[in-house]
Parts: sequence; structure tokens; C-alpha cells
Amino acid sequence: MSQAREPSYGPFKACNFVVFSIEKPSDILFRVIRCAVLIFLVTSLSLVLYSAVTGQTRWFPFPEGAAQYSGGPYGTTDYISGDNLGETNISHVQFGIAGSVATWKDRRHYSELWWKPNVSRGYVWLDGKPDAAVPWPKSSPPYRVSEDWSRFKYSSSQSAVRIARIVSESFRVGLPNVRWFVMGDDDTVFFTENLVSVLAKYDHRQVYYIGANSESVEQDVMHSYGMAFGGGGFAVSYGLAAKLATMLDGCLDRYYRFYGSDQRIWACVSEIGVSLTAERGFHQMDIRGDPYGLLAAHPVAPLVSLHHIDAVSPMFPSHTHLDSLKSLFRAYQVDPARILQQSFCYDHRRNWSISVSWGYTAQLYPWFVPAHILDKPLQTFQTWRSRSQGPFTFNTRQVTSDPCEQPVIYFLEEVREVAKGETMSSYGRAVAQPEKACQRPDYAPVMAVQRIKVSTLKMSPQDWKKAPRRQCSEIVKLKDSTLQVKIRSCKP
Repeated sequence: MSQAREPSYGPFKACNFVVFSIEKPSDILFRVIRCAVLIFLVTSLSLVLYSAVTGQTRWFPFPEGAAQYSGGPYGTTDYISGDNLGETNISHVQFGIAGSVATWKDRRHYSELWWKPNVSRGYVWLDGKPDAAVPWPKSSPPYRVSEDWSRFKYSSSQSAVRIARIVSESFRVGLPNVRWFVMGDDDTVFFTENLVSVLAKYDHRQVYYIGANSESVEQDVMHSYGMAFGGGGFAVSYGLAAKLATMLDGCLDRYYRFYGSDQRIWACVSEIGVSLTAERGFHQMDIRGDPYGLLAAHPVAPLVSLHHIDAVSPMFPSHTHLDSLKSLFRAYQVDPARILQQSFCYDHRRNWSISVSWGYTAQLYPWFVPAHILDKPLQTFQTWRSRSQGPFTFNTRQVTSDPCEQPVIYFLEEVREVAKGETMSSYGRAVAQPEKACQRPDYAPVMAVQRIKVSTLKMSPQDWKKAPRRQCSEIVKLKDSTLQVKIRSCKP
């Protein structure tokens, strides 16, 4: 006699029901639910085990550059991306250069100094199409023609509306993986490695407005201390650009009485609730005269930009404006992070003081000058608008007419890499006119120094992530009218 068996219910047998078998509806529903629960448990367990092995924490990340509606006060978009984006580099920066058909021919050489084809990203924005018969230079940034701006209100400068809209037009181009939008004029010179070092300190997904105000107080009072002056360049994070793109056109009409494009951008950024993040390496160069004093005492910050090159004297004697910049760039390309960084040292036996602005100039004083004096710029320049003796947004030292109260000045001759990570720069004495040379006997030993040679290790861009500190230096020796100096990190 056969024995009846109990039905077997293995873990996967719950799903083995025959579609055409006759069962109660409640039995079919029961089996479907059991099957679904089993599949869910197996899938969940698999994902947990995979996460433990691979470290994957986000299964459906937004691609970098994607945006999601946030429902903000302006219907803005917020930048959403993964957590591990990697450090910011030049490929994450999109430049928007304000140019015009009339000025580009004479000013393009400034942009071509720093623009790297196939590396730099962005456009020069023109007010019309350039002459089709003249090929666009391959060494220049590519161009775009600004959208129609004639419909916007203005009181004094219609071109300011066009230039202000470069921010939103750049955003709408939609280049992938852009973190920062950097605006500048066609005579703005950027030092891009240092620009990246500055921007890398900030989270581009947040709302940042980075730049600097004018050197001349009269300009800041007229416009705003909280405004990034456009000629010196300013940076807008992706997070802020996304918000500006949705409200800028309407905002520009509200501020049509403002003169400059940068002032309008500042006003619109202020409506969003964002204030200026000041970085001292952006230079509007709102000065007249000789920029020597300003450049020879650069703040302890990476040099990011220079502007108004044609409005001041050439930086190097017997050089044109463009040749002066080329000389500075040759040094910059050897050690980008160190360019214009100042260091001091003293010869206590001779009672000498030496100041080196690396890659540009050196000063030798035949008397003791404390550091808090050496780091003040010699006032070789005047204010921008009134050409007066000040005030400026920093302290200055007056330049006396007595040659015996002036330092002996040296300018960069050459810079080269002498070993891996080590450089040697040479600075030759500027020839003074006989009637302007000091004839005192105690000045003669200083005048006998014809050249200052400076050795140093290359400065790492990572140094700018630390608390800013001027590096130290020491005199190595004086031999055959050449003074040798070594720049080094300061001892703890």
C-alpha cells in the first residue's frame, strides 16, 4: 500500500506553479507574494555584499554637470554631482573673454600669452562677426558672437549689457564638466596654473563669486568695495552660474543705470544673497604711471591676473608692454606658483637688506630695512581716475628724490632649471643716469654689485593650501660683483 507524502516546499519551489493548473485564486496570490518577497531578499543581499566588496555607495549618481530643479526663489537649478570628483584642474574652467571686432586685432596678443590651444576652454565673445577674409588665428581662443542685446535698457553703456550677459551665455553653451566660469577682458592676462590653485580651494557646487576690487579707493567708492572688478577677472562657480542664468536678463533691466558690466553682475549676485570672496592675486591694476612698486611687493598670494597693461609704463626698462609680459611669462613657466613672491634677507656684517620679487626684480639697500617696511609697495604710481597720490587699498612707501635714499634695483635677466625641481634666476643692475646716482662713499660697495643670483627649489601649488607665509632667504656669498642668495622655506 502506497504511503501518502507531505508536499515539499523548497525555497525556490514556491515559484514553481503551473499556469494551467487549476488552483484557487487565493493559492495563486499566495505563491506570487512568496516569490516576490524571495526575489527582493536575494537582490538586497546581493547588493549589500557587492557594496561591502567594492565600496560603491551611490547606485544612481547624477553625471557631473547635471542639474536638478530646486524650486528656489528664481526657479533656479542646483548643481548635483558625485562626492568624489577629483581635484579641480584647467579642464574644469571655462573662460568668457569680453572682446570686440574693433579691439581684438590689437589686444589678442595678450590672450595668446596665456591661452593654450586644445587645453584652455572657453570663448572670446565679440559684438559681431570678424572679417571672413582674414583667417581666425589658431593661437587665439575660439570666438562666439554675442546674442542680440539691443532689447535691454541702458543709460550710458550699451556694450556693458552685452558683456554682462557673457556669464549666462557661457553657461548656456553647455560644455561638459565645467566647474568654474571665469570672466575677463581682452586685455586681461591670466596666470592659469595659479588661477586653478585658487579655485581648487572652493566647492564649485556652492555659490561662489571670487575676485578682487580696485587698487584705487576712488574707484571702490564710486562702484563698490564688494564688487569684483571685471578687468582683473572674476570667477563664478557652477552653482552660482546656474542661478544667474535664470534671472540675469530681468536683473540687468533693473540696474540699467549702472555704468559697467561688472557692477551689474555684482548687483545681480547680491540679489541672490552672495557676497564677494576676495582673492588678492586678481589685479584690476587701476593705477597710472609705473607699476614697479606694486609688482615688486606682491602680497603673499598666487598671482592670478594683470590688467590695464597698456595704461601703465612697461614693467621692464627698455621693453615694450608685450615684451615685458613675455619676460615675466618666461619666469612664470619655470615656476608658476613662485612668480612675484617676495622674500627678504640681511647681511648683518655689511648692514645690507635684500628684497627679491622672484621672476621680476631684486632690491639692495645699504642699510637695515625691517620686513614690515619691505613688504609695502614703493609708490611709483598714481590713482586711476584722478592721477593723485592716493589713497589706495593698501599702504605704500613714498619714493624720495634723493638717490642715496633709494635702493639699488635689479631686473630679471634669465631664469632656468638647473636640476630637477631647482631653479637659478639672475637679476642685473639697472643702469642709473649719472646725475641720479648716489655719490656717497658708503654707497660705493652696493653699486659694485652688478648682479644678484637667486637659487631655490620650485614652489608647489599645494603650498597655497597652507596658511600663507612668506618664504625666507639667506645670502650665500658675494664674489666677483655677484651676490648669491638662496630662497628656502622658513624654519619652524
